[in-house]
Amino acid sequence: MPNPSATPFVLRIARWFGSACAGASRIRLACLASLMLQGAPGIAPAATPPASDAPTAFVDVNVLPMDSERVLPHQTVLVRDGRIEAIGPSLPVPRDARVVEGRGRAWLSPGLADMHTHADTADEMKVYLANGVTSVLNMGEASNAFMGQVRPAIHAGTRPGPHVYAAFVVDGSPRYGHLSVTGADEARWIVRLARTNGYEFIKVYNDLSPEAFTALIEEGRAQGLPVVGHGVTRVGLARQLDAGQLMVAHLEEFLYTFFADPNRSGDDPSPDPARIPAAIERVQRSHAFVTADLATYDAIARQWGKPDVVAGFLGRPETRHLAPQRRIEWKGSDYARRKGSLDENRDFLRRFAKALSDADVPLIAGTDAPTIPGIASGYSLHEDLRALEEAGLSRYRALSTATRTPGELIRRALPAAETFGTIAPGRRADLLLSESNPLDDLSTLRKPLGVMANGRWYARADLRKLLDEVAATYAGAAMPR
Repeated sequence: MPNPSATPFVLRIARWFGSACAGASRIRLACLASLMLQGAPGIAPAATPPASDAPTAFVDVNVLPMDSERVLPHQTVLVRDGRIEAIGPSLPVPRDARVVEGRGRAWLSPGLADMHTHADTADEMKVYLANGVTSVLNMGEASNAFMGQVRPAIHAGTRPGPHVYAAFVVDGSPRYGHLSVTGADEARWIVRLARTNGYEFIKVYNDLSPEAFTALIEEGRAQGLPVVGHGVTRVGLARQLDAGQLMVAHLEEFLYTFFADPNRSGDDPSPDPARIPAAIERVQRSHAFVTADLATYDAIARQWGKPDVVAGFLGRPETRHLAPQRRIEWKGSDYARRKGSLDENRDFLRRFAKALSDADVPLIAGTDAPTIPGIASGYSLHEDLRALEEAGLSRYRALSTATRTPGELIRRALPAAETFGTIAPGRRADLLLSESNPLDDLSTLRKPLGVMANGRWYARADLRKLLDEVAATYAGAAMPR
């Protein structure tokens, strides 16, 4: 994000159920949901045994497929080799399947996606997974070790975490600390280098020259790396969208390079709402996606000129899962030293997000975690869903920004990639099991009964264990007083 002023389940329990399972040849692993729904207080679940090549059957679950606003009650969902094989109310369950029982009361929905993150460590990926996030888009400066070692291990299922897509960020100056190019020739070589190193997108940043931007678009199209990212000051979002930029990385980019009026005075004047239809028309014409990061801008607005707010962010329980270096960065952020207020712009962006949604502009959730104080990896996505609902989006529309629409973005950008974001045969098995219907209360997604990602099933006990491991690692890294 630019500177706003510039821009195990049940090893013990399985033994407990052993006599009931002794005559069965298939593996029946009751998930935490079944124990909770049967009312088994005081039983401490152990971790799920390591996944094998056996299929997984979610039995008697209520499915929220997210292909439309509908519910499929009392379904069996069969997963094999990391993909959804079949869905139906009375599917035969393979004899060797591990079974996750829903008892007709648990809800299965697509795993969540944060389409704007700067998290790039194995521990940060664990935190995302524990929050039900099964896909992320890293939007710049991922380390070479993460791209070359951690990401492949996650995708192979040997490390826990969401599926990771990545963008290579390019700027026209070193002002914001990014790799920069001075002209078209260098820009074309950067796209080729990014492709060689496995990146899926090119992210453009504020200070690019028009010539470099055009070269990135053209070479990106030739190499199969779509351009996403910021508004480029010397180009402007209108021209960027017309040129084929696939995604605008922040809702507030429109403030800087579309709505900006050089004739208006003030530190950060709010745009005229009468100009919203023109912005919507431009996005619709280009069929671009827009990242609706309301929670992120809200966090910035809240701490703008208010150091005490940052101190409050650092006192939240989720900061146990925030790396020590990230805490240092939060504490040293300069937002709290700024003057003025962003409240009017925050209110405008809420209105803008609702108008975009009403016009069926494809919105995707993204949070810029964990670089913004108050925006913690994984947790922040749930805050963004809450903020979108508060802005007037229906729960289905809000949830679509973190499920179905990210899947559509990836399908458009990478036609050969696995599809995800909805529950249907052939889709990647990114799944989240919850206690209640998310369309009645999105907060049920904050505490998953279990998550499936990269072909592996993690029950609630496993997710808690991941968080505990991260917390212990970070606590051990803290400097002694």
